Parts: sequence; structure tokens; C-alpha cells
Amino acid sequence: MTQARPKTSKDFTAKEKEFAALTAPLLTFNLTAETERLRGEEHWLKDGRISETLVKYSDFRIVLILMRAGTLMQEHKADARISIQGLSGRVMVQLPEKTVELSSGDLLVLEKCLPHDVRALEDSAFLLSISWPNADEPAS
Repeated sequence: MTQARPKTSKDFTAKEKEFAALTAPLLTFNLTAETERLRGEEHWLKDGRISETLVKYSDFRIVLILMRAGTLMQEHKADARISIQGLSGRVMVQLPEKTVELSSGDLLVLEKCLPHDVRALEDSAFLLSISWPNADEPAS
């Protein structure tokens, strides 16, 4: 009887490697370098908007988003709490009863299901963090 050998990094598919990179127990990022890399991508150059998921756990995501000045992310809502942290430029977040302008260093936190749209007033980069409630924890 032969024993199956454990998988090594060479055995993983590209998709498995990508998933592992998004869910490792310890993740670090140089956001300046990530932003500059995305600014060189064809999608950014063509469409003026690009995003990349940096962290992808079952209950938590972090997405780096770049938007060219004048770009609009149409009204939408998330079924989770979110935060938007300005890294560069300026964006305007339109809420049902308020407009909030975010610049580098600003942080906005929104309750789940709150409709909003995002407009870039300047070429901008920001982090979107999404936190879904843990199904194992009782609601407070």
C-alpha cells in the first residue's frame, strides 16, 4: 500500500495559490507599492477604475480601490458593515441624508445595508473593509 505524499507548493493550482495568499494567518502589504502596481494595469489605464482584493476571509475582506477623477460607483449597499479609508486623492460618499468627503487619512464607517454611492473628485485610492457578522456568535 502506497501512502499519498503531502501536497507541496508546486502541486497547488494557481487558484489555490491565490486563495492561500488571501487567507494566510499573517498578511502584510505595502499599500504605496500596491497602488502604484495597479496604476500600471491595463484595466486602470483603459477604464479609470480598478480594485484588488487583498484579504479574503469568510467574514472579512479588504479591497484596494483606485478611481480616476470623475468616476462614479453607482448607488449600492453591502449586507455587512464597511469602512472606507482614504489613501490618496478625494472621494465623495453620497448617503441618503448626508454627503461625506474623504481625503487621505480619513476613515468612514457605515452600518450594513446603508445605500451609498462613491464619486472620485480627484484620482483616488482607498481601502474598503467589509465585515460580516460571525454566524457562530449570537446577535447583540
